[in-house]
Amino acid sequence: MKKRVKLTFPQHLIKEPVLFRMAKTYDVMPNIRRARVTETVGEMVLELEGTEENLEKGIQSLREQGVEVELIEGEFLE
Repeated sequence: MKKRVKLTFPQHLIKEPVLFRMAKTYDVMPNIRRARVTETVGEMVLELEGTEENLEKGIQSLREQGVEVELIEGEFLE
């Protein structure tokens, strides 16, 4: 299952391996479609692929760390 999301990272998380940890912990494969990182903010549009349960857990973990997660198209792809 795939989900397309937009992530906005606060300044204190820009240099942290947040996405890597989420992918490894929840067995989710990220595919970065677009990214913009400055000194103060990081933004990414990506597709996440994995089981529905792992996607939900991974997204929740990002939110708990302070990453803003916005679903694109509001539904699952495939």
